[in-house]
Amino acid sequence: MNQKRQGVLLGMSGGVDSSVAGYLLRQQGYEVIGVTMKVWPQDCISRAEDKCCGPQAVADARGVAHSLGIPHYVVDEADQFERLVIDYFTSEYQAGRTLNPCVMCNEKLKFGNLWSKAAALGCDYIATGHYAIIEQRADHAILRKGRDPRKDQSYFLFSLRQAQLRRALTPLGEMTKPQIREIAHSLDLKVADKADSQEICFVPGNDYKAFLRSHLGENEFHRGEIYDVAGNFLGEHDGIELFTIGQRKGLPGGSPGPRYVVDLDPAMNRVIVGDADDLVTDEFEIDRANWHPIAGVNESGYDNEIEATVKIRYSHPATRATLTPLDGGRARVRLHDPQRAVTPGQAAVFYNDDVVLGGGWICRGEPFRHSQSIGRSEPFNRSATATVV
Repeated sequence: MNQKRQGVLLGMSGGVDSSVAGYLLRQQGYEVIGVTMKVWPQDCISRAEDKCCGPQAVADARGVAHSLGIPHYVVDEADQFERLVIDYFTSEYQAGRTLNPCVMCNEKLKFGNLWSKAAALGCDYIATGHYAIIEQRADHAILRKGRDPRKDQSYFLFSLRQAQLRRALTPLGEMTKPQIREIAHSLDLKVADKADSQEICFVPGNDYKAFLRSHLGENEFHRGEIYDVAGNFLGEHDGIELFTIGQRKGLPGGSPGPRYVVDLDPAMNRVIVGDADDLVTDEFEIDRANWHPIAGVNESGYDNEIEATVKIRYSHPATRATLTPLDGGRARVRLHDPQRAVTPGQAAVFYNDDVVLGGGWICRGEPFRHSQSIGRSEPFNRSATATVV
């Protein structure tokens, strides 16, 4: 008597990675069902035809599914995407934080809401084309970096809980991008040479400022003032949402050296600027920490520090750090080598070699140096006005 093959719901974006993932899963003996999430609001269709939030992605995914001989469905997640990803993205910018929305999309939608669809279709797993390795142990799952260091996407999966990881498959984890394209060519898939997306799917041209203006409207921007780290008033700005740590553009001129945004004070809608040295940080905290079992943090009586490496953003090469778990889902991160532009709202992800220990969201500390002493009606030095350029 033949044993029933295990079912897998495969998220298909219309790109080469998820397409080859479907083929590999079939080769491994799974019963694969392809699904593409319709996540675009109506106004996204007209400006993002070729993105994963556009109709071309659906057409490409459907064509690949037909070539592979697997069923394909489209599920409408537009309302949930708007609420859980886009609204969260904009609210974080309004709070002076810089969010990476891909982490939230993976946690809340791809490995979140899709579970009900998988169960309804009789699937045991959800699979994606992420370059990461999920290793199943007897009682827990371990998340590892993908084999291709240039494509590793374990950073974007750090927030997945054990229940999600235990039912997740990432068949590309042990492979490199050139291998994936070679397989796609051997299968004569039309998406074999399709370019990788390098942008946030709902932000055309990677211009998040234009997106915020169109999504929020000018009246929702929190206008305020710009000061340097010594408390001198430099000018006014059109919205704290338009600034992020490390930014140089859009700052007052007249300085002998380059200026950077070194802090944002959302309580007073202030932008604080300084020089390159003011961007350097050797310690910060995270909140909403998600510790994986291998870290041991949630075990009874745990009170140890952890030596690890940390990525303070996806493109960061990682640096050594000492982690101190705290109450309330927080942790203190002491960097062995100070880093530049540690940005509130970004995810900090911790590793032991290639194993993900956990991570969380970088918190804002106390307002930068003299910021608290700057009076709103009588700034420290209001005569130092400059024009924002």
